[in-house]
Amino acid sequence: MTVALPPPSPTGSSRDPRLDFFRGLALVMIFINHVPGNPLEMFTNRNFGFSDAAEGFVFMSGMAAGLAYPMVFKRLPLWRAVAKCWGRAWTLYSVHLVISMISLAIMLGAAYWFDADKMWQINNVGPWIKAPVQATIGIATLGHQFGYLNILPMYAALLLITPVMILIARRNIWMMLGGSFLLWIITGEMRLNIPAFPNEGGWFFNPFAWQFLFAIGLATGMRLKSGQRLVPNVAWLKWLALAALIFVLAWMKIEFVQDNGRAGLAALRDHGFPFYLTTFDKTFLAAPRLLHLLALAYFLSTQSWVMRLCASRWVWPVELMGRFGLACFALGTVLSILGQSIKAALIYDPWIFDMAYVFLGLALQIGFARIKWQLAQKPA
Repeated sequence: MTVALPPPSPTGSSRDPRLDFFRGLALVMIFINHVPGNPLEMFTNRNFGFSDAAEGFVFMSGMAAGLAYPMVFKRLPLWRAVAKCWGRAWTLYSVHLVISMISLAIMLGAAYWFDADKMWQINNVGPWIKAPVQATIGIATLGHQFGYLNILPMYAALLLITPVMILIARRNIWMMLGGSFLLWIITGEMRLNIPAFPNEGGWFFNPFAWQFLFAIGLATGMRLKSGQRLVPNVAWLKWLALAALIFVLAWMKIEFVQDNGRAGLAALRDHGFPFYLTTFDKTFLAAPRLLHLLALAYFLSTQSWVMRLCASRWVWPVELMGRFGLACFALGTVLSILGQSIKAALIYDPWIFDMAYVFLGLALQIGFARIKWQLAQKPA
């Protein structure tokens, strides 16, 4: 069964509902996971597979870039097309700085006024307390990133190299993917990363590794724009993807499978296989995480019911969040830090607060997306 893809629009204004829905769903799960300890966490995708919402977010960000920017490189002079990508990167950088300062103020305020001493110690606030001058420089240069606020810097860095990816992909899309894969290998072998400051170490989301997943999304979006698939919809590959997803689910839920699986990975490491193939390292986007996300994306892309679900009016709130993903992510991040701060200030930690706060936060994000949508409508 072949999934019908929407025909490309001559104006470039058509949207694939699957992209908006799954990007919105990723934002929902990110928000739930960023209010730690709430009962809804057990239902997010990280409990059913090796990857989590971050991998989905980056893959779909690549898809969105593949749908939006290649046509710009056809219509505009090269410098203006590059400026479009870099302008978006600047927007992401600016949003990151704003939500970082707001989140820092919330965490410090909770500790200062409400004796929430826990907020001095978590989310990488400690280095700012110990060395505010150096850490402030680090915030501006992206060397110092607070916990739960470290995905936008990686996304901005990826947009800086997007023009190169597009120019190569326009000549040969597999050459672009091959070069991206090679960089992923070199990154793991040499432990390449952008250094942190003033902390030791590097970025939590390493752009040199995560660029491979972004590149796959970019190539997928470019093919989707022309009404084609990057990987053909063939029965044996669909069943293979489903089998992989079932195996990973069994790994996550059945202790016997997990113990033997981990023993197998340990044996591979003992025989010299590198860590980025045999661990679940998130910073370097280890192979088990990457392959799980790709299997999930491929399987879902071959299912006709997925298109019907994503086009249904019943899921429009989630789709609306995905359409205005940056705005909802920024609001959700600030709300999640506020929720963590309120929980740290409470004498006790009632689960009813967690549930109410998560639903309230999601309602605010949906309402914000609705306002953004209304403002975006052209007058009749």
